[in-house]
Amino acid sequence: MTGNQVERDGSGRVTVDGEVPAGDPGDRRDCDVLVVGAGFGGIYAAYRFRQMGLRVLGIDGAGGFGGVWYHNRYPGARVDVDSTDYTFYFSPELYRDWRWSERFATQPELLRYLNHVADRFDLRRSFVFGTWVTHATWSRADRHYRVETDTGLTVAARFLVMATGNLSRSRDLRFPGLGDFQGDWVQTSHWPEHGVRYADRRVGVIGTGSSGVQTISAIAPEVAELHVFQRTPNFSIPAVNGPVDDAHFEGVCADVRGAREWLRTVPSGTHSRRGTKRTSDYSPAERQEIIERQWNRGGHEFAMMFTDQGTDEAANAIIAEFARAKIREIVKDPEVAEALCPYDHPIGTRRLCLDTGYYESFNLPHVTLVDLRSEPIETVTAAGIRTSRREYELDLIIFATGFTAFTGAIDSAGIRNERGESPTDGWKHGPRTFLGLMTERFPNLFFLTGPGSPSVLANMAAGNEHHVDWVADLIDHMRKTGATTVEPTTEAVEEWGEHVADVAKNMLRLRVNNYMVHVNEDGSRVFMPYIGGFGQYVQRAAEVASRGYPGLVLE
Repeated sequence: MTGNQVERDGSGRVTVDGEVPAGDPGDRRDCDVLVVGAGFGGIYAAYRFRQMGLRVLGIDGAGGFGGVWYHNRYPGARVDVDSTDYTFYFSPELYRDWRWSERFATQPELLRYLNHVADRFDLRRSFVFGTWVTHATWSRADRHYRVETDTGLTVAARFLVMATGNLSRSRDLRFPGLGDFQGDWVQTSHWPEHGVRYADRRVGVIGTGSSGVQTISAIAPEVAELHVFQRTPNFSIPAVNGPVDDAHFEGVCADVRGAREWLRTVPSGTHSRRGTKRTSDYSPAERQEIIERQWNRGGHEFAMMFTDQGTDEAANAIIAEFARAKIREIVKDPEVAEALCPYDHPIGTRRLCLDTGYYESFNLPHVTLVDLRSEPIETVTAAGIRTSRREYELDLIIFATGFTAFTGAIDSAGIRNERGESPTDGWKHGPRTFLGLMTERFPNLFFLTGPGSPSVLANMAAGNEHHVDWVADLIDHMRKTGATTVEPTTEAVEEWGEHVADVAKNMLRLRVNNYMVHVNEDGSRVFMPYIGGFGQYVQRAAEVASRGYPGLVLE
């Protein structure tokens, strides 16, 4: 058992590891802070709030700690940020004692790490697993959220902290005929704990984003047949995975607290190196050398080589064509190579995929690329998938179709204010947040790394730590001043939204349809994460705190 498993005893009462918790149905469990989610954000939130002497309860629908790394167990799943950055920095001892085995850690190692952290700081007793929040209603009279769950456990919480992540609720599968399929099917986002047999089977993968790319690379050598159903080709670059850089690790170990503060000053929240010059500042030969060197080094620094590659189409085109040339060089079949080349978006305007042998997979004789632009899927059949051209017989279908980003988990929790409104009811023209952490008319509600914060554009481990610290400092300020509720004003929300839009207005990303861009009916676009950089964001959030939290109403 990886954590507290919620079950029912013979009388129908909820039990946690055989014991009836304080929140036995029929009673109401009171706490100061309810943390929803048990990934990076939820684990640190429980630790930090407990250190403040607050009564903390954590709830997660999974069977244990891990968050996205609990559910995303698909073959090849691994982080695409260097492990030595994608880790907790709040405890120097913890940082020094855990030695990552690879530059980009696998899902099993990440899951072991998060459980190690939970055990080291005795956090299991603060969490209840196997429990999904179904409703959370704010009572202004009582100044708390009444939270209901699918197990019957109810909770009254002064503060509600959604540590549910931005990419956690899967997109609904809308494939006609799926119920007729006689084989097996699975989603990468909720891969079964018992695993899935794919070796020596006929497998179809739908989706070629990060999860699809990693899955395809991992299973291609083992399956009997692999059909990759590609709607939109994405740019993928080599991860160049390997052992951790020991010299870098030891350097951080010498001053973990200093490294933590430094990470909060840089745009990505990582130790990644960023270019300081434009493409035009180099000769063509110099540019080529820089791009080639970074391709061979691997990692997301490929999106940071030049200062203008994210804003200037001509500069971006140089890098995009380099990547397409690499695809043509790797993939032996010219038609397949060309179908794998993205032309519909500048490179880096969708999150770059990192791979280990993705394009090489298409040189295997049993791997087929199905270009859905020329032969769209018509239906799933009892035997497999039928496109406009033919039927592909399959034993297993893997859906790597992504998530309902940013709002999915918030909507699923059924949060309501005293007017019966949902936090996202007013977001029809894009998210309305203050610092990506709070929204108007919802007192004492926080969503970690939400839209309007750097979120998925920066190191999520560092982002979660920073957000928890900011919320903890705010709660401490409220204790000292006697305030019991806090919410942002409409003006503060609008001003922050204007700033988020302003820093994104010149970015090529804003012009590309992807999960980070909200497109309104009139064609106007809202870029949902804060693209001004993690360091600039941290500075602005610190200014709000140092000035006594202007823009927030504390009662």
